[in-house]
This record gives sequence, C-alpha cells and structure tokens, in this order.
Amino acid sequence: MENLHNKKILLIISGGIAAYKILDLIRNLKKKNCEIKTILTDSAKEFVTSLSIASLSQNKVYDNKFDISNELEMDHIALSRWSDIILIAPTTANLLSRLASGSADDFISTVISAANKDIFLVPAMNVEMWNNPATQENIKKLINFNYKFIGPISGELACGEIGEGKMSSINEIENTLEHYFIKKNKKFSKQKALVTAGPTREYLDPVRYLSNESSGKQGFEIAKKLLEVGFDTTLVTGPTNINYPDELNVIKVTTAQQMLNACQNLLPVDIAVCAAAIVDFNPEYKNEKIKKDELFEYNLKLNKNIDVLEYLSNHNKNRPGLVIGFAAETENVLENALKKLNKKRCDWIVANDVSDKSIGFNSDNNEVTIIYKNQKIEKISKVSKTEIASEIVNRIINSTENKNVRNIS
Repeated sequence: MENLHNKKILLIISGGIAAYKILDLIRNLKKKNCEIKTILTDSAKEFVTSLSIASLSQNKVYDNKFDISNELEMDHIALSRWSDIILIAPTTANLLSRLASGSADDFISTVISAANKDIFLVPAMNVEMWNNPATQENIKKLINFNYKFIGPISGELACGEIGEGKMSSINEIENTLEHYFIKKNKKFSKQKALVTAGPTREYLDPVRYLSNESSGKQGFEIAKKLLEVGFDTTLVTGPTNINYPDELNVIKVTTAQQMLNACQNLLPVDIAVCAAAIVDFNPEYKNEKIKKDELFEYNLKLNKNIDVLEYLSNHNKNRPGLVIGFAAETENVLENALKKLNKKRCDWIVANDVSDKSIGFNSDNNEVTIIYKNQKIEKISKVSKTEIASEIVNRIINSTENKNVRNIS
C-alpha cells in the first residue's frame, strides 16, 4: 500500500515515556515519502530532542510557544492549512483535558483550535489515569468534537502496572493512517463486507443454553477496520458485552439459525469474514424449565447446525469474492485448520490456539496463523486484537486490489 505517499503530516509530540517511540514512527513515515513538521511540548523534550526530530524528519521543529518571527506568518494557522492530517502522539491525560476544554492559550492548543483537518489522538498514560472519570468524560467530549482515537491498548505499562493505557504500536498507528487515506480515496465505497462475530446460544429450556467463551472482540475489530477503510460493512454478532459505535451497521442475533438467516439476507457481498464461534449443535428445546428430579430420565438430543462458513463458501449464485474463516483450536492447530480450509472450501483460514488464555477467548490479544487456499502460511505473532484486525484487513486490501473480487455495485 502506498496511501501515505507524499502526505503532509503535522506531528505534535507531548510528554511521556512513550515519546521516544515516535522516532521510529517518523523514520517509517519518511520511508513512505511523507513530509513531516513537528511541534514539541516542553515536557516532550525530556524524552526526545529537537535535534533528533529534525534529523529524522528533515524539517523544522516548532516549540510550544509563540514566536513573534513565526507568528508574523501566522504559523498557528499555516501549519494546519499545510497539513493533510494532524497527529498527536503520545497524547497525555493533561493534553486530552486541555483539548476537551477548548483551551487556546499556547501554540499547540491554538494550532488545534484553528485546524481545519482531521486530528488523530494517540493516548498513552497510566491505567488509572485512563480510567479516571474526568479523563473518560474528556474522551466522550473529544469524540463528539470529531477527534479520532488510535488506542490505547491493554498491556504492561512503563510504570510496571498492567491495564489499558499503553500507546498503540507504531505499526498500528501507521496502519490507521493508511486506512484513513484509503477511505478518503473511496477505493472500496461500493463494496460490501460481512463479518460474523461472538458466540451463539442454543437453548435447552427457557433458562439454560449451550454456548462458548467467545467475546466477539476479534470479529468486532475486523468489522471496525473494514469500515475504517471504506467498505460498506455489516457485523452480524451473537450475544456480547461490546458497545458498538453508531456508524457500524450491527445485526444482533442469538442462535446459529438466526445468524445464518441474517447472513443469507445480506447476500450478495464482496467480502465475508466468519469470525463467530457458532455452536455446532442445537438441542431439543423444552418449553418449561427442566427440573432437577427429571434429569435422571432426560436425554440430551443434539442436532447439527448448518455451518455458516461452509454455506457462504459453497453458495453458487452469490458466493462472496473472498471468504475467510476462523479456526479456534486447542490442539494440532495448523493441521485441524488446514482440514477446515479444505472441507469448507473457503479462501483463507485464520487459526488461533484458544487453549492459551493470553490469546484465546476474552483476551485483548491474539496470535494467529493465516492459511491460504494455495497452502501459503503466514504467522502474525502476539499483538492486540486491534492490530491483528489491521493486519488481516491489510491482506484483504491487497487481495482485493490484486484480484477481481466480485463488485456487486
């Protein structure tokens, strides 16, 4: 992807230990032929120097103060007009607060107030600072003000604590910016994507059901990323605890049959990603709660559910141009995933080991292996599920651009 080629980025670096990572970001963006101008806060200078930033960006570095020689040229306005986007990385809790209040009492806040470009915030702070009610209130305000957030993610923080507040990886920041410009170019605005996510429930009686531990996080992140690059995206999800954004089209279902029906009604689509952990069987349903004293004579009769992935892969009339399945395995992961790829006749299988609690169900992280129809295998090592989603969507983009994925417009 060359969507960052010749893009102009105004980069604002605020204080925090994560600031040192931004040197790698600048280096990578320059390799993609971005032009970068930078503003440093005073606290950021405790972690990186103007000289190092200027050497890497090959451009002027501004201080967070008004300079009469600069302001004769109205730099607080000119910088925004020059840039294609504004990126604030890392973004501290203090800067979030000042932006949310509409402050315009120094050079950075004045640049932001005068901006007519989209602004990306990359938060990095202690988990308790991130969870602080005041910070969360500021985040809500900033989202309403149309600021765009990249992260944060959960993980081990610089202070040694573990939780949400860790700055997104440099790779994820780059991916997000790439995706932003892809969407602006409207490459995929006429293509439809379907994603399934979460568990299903198969009820034995009005209070009991068969299900699994799927949180729906991975499928949700993939749907968000497809939406982020401009696909007309619909997420079909079983029961989860996720708060879905208004801009994402979400169809909520409970049973495997309902998920199948929803997918059938959405056809035709160009891309189908089946990340849901659908229960394979449905039991004979009892209209009244099964009593304990009846259990000794109760036989659980199971019927096999229709496989949504297999249905989509073998749909002769409306088969999506690219069908991607998931294989959640506990042993012989690659072997079982390859069998699933061949049996279901999908194009890719994304395999992961759910026996590992650090990357399995309910985790914020994942580690997957993608097996392609031509038997090529790619491993994506342990990262956040958001970044896994970015990597999968990047491969979807490349596949879509390189092949004639069915255009239904």
